[in-house]
Amino acid sequence: MKSNKFVILVLLPVFTLTTVFLIAPLFYGLGVSLFDYNPVRGQNPFVGLDNYKKMFNDAIFLKAVKNTLIFVLITVFLNIVFTLWISTTLVDLPWRRWRNFFRAVFFIPCIAPLVTSAVVWNKGVLITQGGLLNSLLGYFGIAPVNWLGNQNIVMISIVLFTLWADFGYNTVLFCAGLEGIPREFLEAADIDGAGPLRKFMNIRLPLLGRTFVFVLMMTIISYFQMIVQFMVLVAKGGVNNSATTLAYYIYKNGFIDKNMGYASAVATILFVLIFTVSMIQRRLNRVEWEY
Repeated sequence: MKSNKFVILVLLPVFTLTTVFLIAPLFYGLGVSLFDYNPVRGQNPFVGLDNYKKMFNDAIFLKAVKNTLIFVLITVFLNIVFTLWISTTLVDLPWRRWRNFFRAVFFIPCIAPLVTSAVVWNKGVLITQGGLLNSLLGYFGIAPVNWLGNQNIVMISIVLFTLWADFGYNTVLFCAGLEGIPREFLEAADIDGAGPLRKFMNIRLPLLGRTFVFVLMMTIISYFQMIVQFMVLVAKGGVNNSATTLAYYIYKNGFIDKNMGYASAVATILFVLIFTVSMIQRRLNRVEWEY
């Protein structure tokens, strides 16, 4: 009986904080999405599902969905491929000090605040006149590129920045997972004459198991919610909303246009997408990963 009371006392603060800061805001936002809610207006009539119906006739919302999916798919794919390659290379280095050194160097961009990094890239790397990228292109005789003002390449610029700012996290996680694979398996593969690619595809990648699933799903969830680079690098969602994502569209409707009801409806759709990814991760984690 005493042990049960102790467990309740320990879990009560966690349950309270979860309810106050997670569950309650979730249901509050769902309720607001059913109203034409404006915080600076006295009358906020109930509109039912009108905000949700409006989304499917909203060209900007549909463009935001498209941009979000393109950004997430491309950036997650490049991030996972690049960090797996970097991690495998680091783990195979024979000198432990060099492994730790490069791991720390790659993690440095993750330490800097994302806003600060975005400002540096905006004013120093991607700027048309005198920017680092255009200076490098000029060295090879290539004309300057308007990285953030051209609607056809603005998303490429944001993807490049995101990869630079974020790949350190996954590199550290993948390194930890790869180092946990018994060396005996790799040594046996060497004896059988397996090359680096075959060892990676047949031994390392399958045995990463839960680490790979966790990193993949967390990266997808994180990129669905990213907004800082879209606010700092590109003004007002870009030319013809070329850089408007769901997260930015929620911010614009809620805090600029003061249309909280519609913003809450869009946020609900984003929540459903993220929740779906979370359920997929939960299902994949039920698989028994053994070696």
